[in-house]
Amino acid sequence: MATATTLKAGTSWHDAWQRCLDVAPEAFRDDRVLNLWNGTWHADGRVLPATTPVDGSPIAGPPRLDAATAHQAVRASLDQHRAWRHIPLAERRARVGATLDALTQHRELLALLLVWEIGKPWRLAQADVDRAIDGVRWYVDGIEPMVEGRAPLDGPVSNIASWNYPMSVLVHAMLIQALAGNAVIAKTPTDGGVACLTLACALAAREGIPLTLVSGSGGELSEALVRAPEIGCVSFVGGRDTGAAVATAVADLGKRHILEQEGLNTWGIWNHSDWDELAAVIPKLFDYGKQRCTAYPRFVVQRSLFDDFLTAYLPAVRTLRVGHPLAVADPGDPYPQLDFGPLINAAKAKELTDQVAEAIDRGAVPLHRGAPDPARFLPGQDTSAYVHPVTLLGPPPSSPLHHAEPFGPVDTIVLVDTEAELLAAMNASNGALVATLSTDDDATYDRLAPQIRAFKTGRGKPRSRGDRDELFGGFGASWRGAFVGGELLVRAVTRGPDSERLPGNFPDHHLMP
Repeated sequence: MATATTLKAGTSWHDAWQRCLDVAPEAFRDDRVLNLWNGTWHADGRVLPATTPVDGSPIAGPPRLDAATAHQAVRASLDQHRAWRHIPLAERRARVGATLDALTQHRELLALLLVWEIGKPWRLAQADVDRAIDGVRWYVDGIEPMVEGRAPLDGPVSNIASWNYPMSVLVHAMLIQALAGNAVIAKTPTDGGVACLTLACALAAREGIPLTLVSGSGGELSEALVRAPEIGCVSFVGGRDTGAAVATAVADLGKRHILEQEGLNTWGIWNHSDWDELAAVIPKLFDYGKQRCTAYPRFVVQRSLFDDFLTAYLPAVRTLRVGHPLAVADPGDPYPQLDFGPLINAAKAKELTDQVAEAIDRGAVPLHRGAPDPARFLPGQDTSAYVHPVTLLGPPPSSPLHHAEPFGPVDTIVLVDTEAELLAAMNASNGALVATLSTDDDATYDRLAPQIRAFKTGRGKPRSRGDRDELFGGFGASWRGAFVGGELLVRAVTRGPDSERLPGNFPDHHLMP
């Protein structure tokens, strides 16, 4: 008889929430989080109900501000910015360093909040927190030459980011922007992460870092967070639809911007024979259910190699472990070792499941459909946000799965017969962030890789976002504005010589000084 699973000891949402109340009582009140603006925590905004994707139970929802209050917050941030930009660099370094020490002290709580709010398995939640801390510490240690001869912007940096990496993308960026001498504004993602971000910002605010953290709908707050004249730079990470509206606004205003948007990242297979190498990487490509901007949901495969590809691919994808991130056989057991848990919410799971069904109805061939393992879930729990791995051959052109990023654990395979077809299929989405080409022949890689419309192209290995040692950006509709990475992340939010032109994708008439 199978042993029923239970929740790991001390990891319930109630446990996490009580710890938030104890650690940062100024930012958490009873059953709600507060907004941070003008250096003060405010019990304003209309609190929306929220549920966790892990099991559908209630958690803290975002306190959504109206447009008028958001404008007040932006004006207050400008006052903070004018004071902060004159704080000596040594003092800024000390305050950011102290913030990193506080984040390290509470890393387990921050990770637990990510598990409940956005469904990350424990391993990936901890990695998100640690990448934020380690990444910012690298800048703290090396900031002097990065800002030499440069000055903060004329106004605060406004951040609007997707929900999938609250710490290693959003908090990471916010602390570096502050380290460079700017006040910082961020909107909590609509779909999750408000408690984790609130705790991180509370720890930073205690050290005197000039952060503003508010919740609200993008449509209602965009006038303040994107178009307000006080804003010195807009940093956006998200989908193309919202990103296009932000891009239009910042271009009209000539405002400095960093706009990272989705793209269909592809993996090409051409004249390739190292199938063991490919099989080893397949499970890693499913980390966090492919809810990542650098995920690879499309394989473009030379038709004559399709049988060898499947021999490597299918056994690998069958090893994937999906389940409740905190379900264990005994309360004292270690955290479950999972490749991914739920998607961000039940609505996204239904949308993706419907897209798969529609694609099959229109001719796509299902090659793999994962099934739930009851031993990885709690008895009777809500599993409406979970989607198990699916692989489809030949998604029809009418399907969103043919041309857009699914942002979930669905792989599609397209077969091609010529190099021209390979390139066309790999460039299906008008630009991407990353791509990979697996081929045995050096000359073939050197000839084809430059024609792939991705910012980073790997040979037989996945590429990642990266924030330190190399440039990051995108091609086509996957990016607008300043490229980042290493020193360029600092340059993007500071002013240099009047003649300076930052690397990036800018309309010709809005090249940014």
